[in-house]
Amino acid sequence: MQEIMYLAPELVLVATGLVVLLAGVFLSPQSKNILGYLATLGTLTAIVLTVKSFGLLTMQGYQVGYAIFSETLSIDALSQFFKLVFLAVALIVSIAAIKYTENSKHTEEFYALVLFATFGMMIVASANDLIVLFCAFELASLATFALAGFEKQNAKSLEGAMKYFIIGSVSAALMLFGLSFVYGATGTTSIPLIAKNPALLIENPIGIVAIVLLTAGFGFKMALVPFHMWAPDTYQGSPSVVSALLAAGSKKMGFVAAFRVFIIALAALQPDWQFIFTLLAVVTMTFGNVVAVAQTSVKRMLAYSSLAQAGYIAMAFAVMTPVALAGGIMYTLAHAFMKAGAFIAAGAVVWMVSSEKTGNLDTPDHLDSFRGLGKRMPLAALCMTVFVFALAGIPPTAGFMAKFVLFSSTIQAGMTWLAVIAILNSALSLFYYARLVKYMYFMPPEGKKEKVSIPFPYAAALMVAVSGVLAMGLWPEPFVELAMKAAMVLLPF
Repeated sequence: MQEIMYLAPELVLVATGLVVLLAGVFLSPQSKNILGYLATLGTLTAIVLTVKSFGLLTMQGYQVGYAIFSETLSIDALSQFFKLVFLAVALIVSIAAIKYTENSKHTEEFYALVLFATFGMMIVASANDLIVLFCAFELASLATFALAGFEKQNAKSLEGAMKYFIIGSVSAALMLFGLSFVYGATGTTSIPLIAKNPALLIENPIGIVAIVLLTAGFGFKMALVPFHMWAPDTYQGSPSVVSALLAAGSKKMGFVAAFRVFIIALAALQPDWQFIFTLLAVVTMTFGNVVAVAQTSVKRMLAYSSLAQAGYIAMAFAVMTPVALAGGIMYTLAHAFMKAGAFIAAGAVVWMVSSEKTGNLDTPDHLDSFRGLGKRMPLAALCMTVFVFALAGIPPTAGFMAKFVLFSSTIQAGMTWLAVIAILNSALSLFYYARLVKYMYFMPPEGKKEKVSIPFPYAAALMVAVSGVLAMGLWPEPFVELAMKAAMVLLPF
């Protein structure tokens, strides 16, 4: 019974998802809005329970962890931190989706998929066994595949979902292949037991093959170049609320899985995978920022920007100091607020263009749709400005603090060249972010010019995301402390 209680946040999400599904059967499309509020309440409850458990795990200056269900799941500071990341994204998405699913016949299905996807991500964060990790990975992936193609009448949505599904299936196969090689070399799927027998991996050349396959498998979820092919089309074609879940939530699942598998299980092979991740980090951040400059679709620009952000987080694998890992872990939370908020703001503009039936209806997120947004939809414009400046690393925002910790730790580790590349990339990103701000505040609106009232769910979701971005920027100490405690699970010091 005690073991069940450790999974209280996950159980609350599953219970909420089942209640939403059941209730949806008996409700008319007009009254299904209540399901959004129910999903939001369930997510908030899970957040409270996770914060409470985090406090118990790290109280009185020391840190404890629990291995439950025959040590297949680990409840520690790392798992709880990432659970907070996933739940924060789920909260923002659940709130915004109240408007998106308004009068929809499939409201209950949408929220159930979001909640089950979040549940899968949370299990991945706790996974202490390779089989459990893979199964949870696939649970979250299957739910997000369905969400990506949720707009069945939208050709771009279906195209993005199909690419996501096909490439995701191939990456899952590669991941499973890599995990099977690790099992073949060590005779166990338990991450702690694999870590205790490093000689088995060092002496066996199959370990290198496993690293290559696992890098490809995890690289897909993390959207690292060259495993990113699905991301731009999927992020652009998916509903904006789903893009927020994919970019801000699902991607972090890949990172926490990679943290556990590479840093803990495959620590013996660190020189090999460290070189690979260093190369991937440089290529990903540079490619993402360079290609983002040429984009005219804001959601597509945010997709390539998301690649660049993944490159920054991957620097933690390259540097491998406790502070660098803490910086990378902190960056995942900052990115969750920044990117989820940016996609929701883009979703508000898409809603405005679609409801007015003016402008570029084929690409409602086109840059031209953002002309004069500062006058037409001031709140959305202001929030988007905060998010893009945070993504560029402008103080006093979450992006600045996370980059400061990550980049300074890189310099301290003697990898100044990597920090210089990252800083130059951040400077480049400021160009296309500033261009978006120019469109919103310094260019006249196209077509209709009257002020548009932003729907309350979008406004509430944006306020949650902005609060997270500014809280981390203005009061970073508790977040840095939590990230350091999470890093201690990976590298005890």
